[in-house]
Amino acid sequence: MSHDSHAQVWFQTDDAWDFLSSEQRRGLTPIDVRELARTLRFITSARRIERFAARYAAQFRLFTLFGSGDFHHLSGVWTRQFTEPFVILSFDNHPDWDVRPPRWSCGAWINRALENPHVQGVSIWGCGNFECTFPANLTGNRTAAREGRLLVHPWVQPGKKFPAWLCPLTMETWRSQFLGWLESIQTRKIYVTIDMDCLRSDQALTNWESGRFTVDDLVWALGRVREKAEILGGDLCGAWSQPEYASTFQKLAGWFDHPTAKSFPPSELADKNGAVFEQLWPALTGRPFGGGGIGL
Repeated sequence: MSHDSHAQVWFQTDDAWDFLSSEQRRGLTPIDVRELARTLRFITSARRIERFAARYAAQFRLFTLFGSGDFHHLSGVWTRQFTEPFVILSFDNHPDWDVRPPRWSCGAWINRALENPHVQGVSIWGCGNFECTFPANLTGNRTAAREGRLLVHPWVQPGKKFPAWLCPLTMETWRSQFLGWLESIQTRKIYVTIDMDCLRSDQALTNWESGRFTVDDLVWALGRVREKAEILGGDLCGAWSQPEYASTFQKLAGWFDHPTAKSFPPSELADKNGAVFEQLWPALTGRPFGGGGIGL
């Protein structure tokens, strides 16, 4: 692994970021894994994950840009490169805590991360989807949540009740709650993962339901993290891409679980998701555009 504290890599799992301009790509080392990634999209097997990890581990870097939120389970692989205690901070519209098989999917990867002995805990912010309310929350990792190793912060929803072991947010209180969490954690090294579906639909175009955060909210949060702790590394995913699967089973499962499929004009993807990238990526990596990069 590179020791450059700003080391960045772009794993091209799909076409999610193909619109990036040459200026936006500066400092990013691209690695095209699209063909293999088709076998990883949405759900996959441990064997395929381990094959991917073994093949590309030497090219992992501290900060990773990758594709649609359908690949968010790869965050459980990127975090393997760290060999000291750390906490995972996730901004996501979904808790990704499902305990049902398959073990490797974008909806279950948090559990794989918690199996990493260096991960001291996971804190997820901005969940707005149904998984946090009854009866869907019965399939979540309630054990880890009750033990405090997994903190899930869903948005308060009118008429919906959350169990006592969840930590609901409101737009008025979430910033003070976030600052309280930062003060409470004992491990001062944090890995930040951002799925763009945590953002409002007028700000980001994704393959999933949209959340309530704004880009300014996340920039504020990342700034507070840097004041109170050390961002050990991080990743950004969740931009919309055209779904391409390697198997009929993946395709059927993806069709069943995703919201109604949408497509967007390339110009709109470039305008909206490009604007998100230009604000979030420097805030995450701590390096402005044009700061240069390193080769592999």
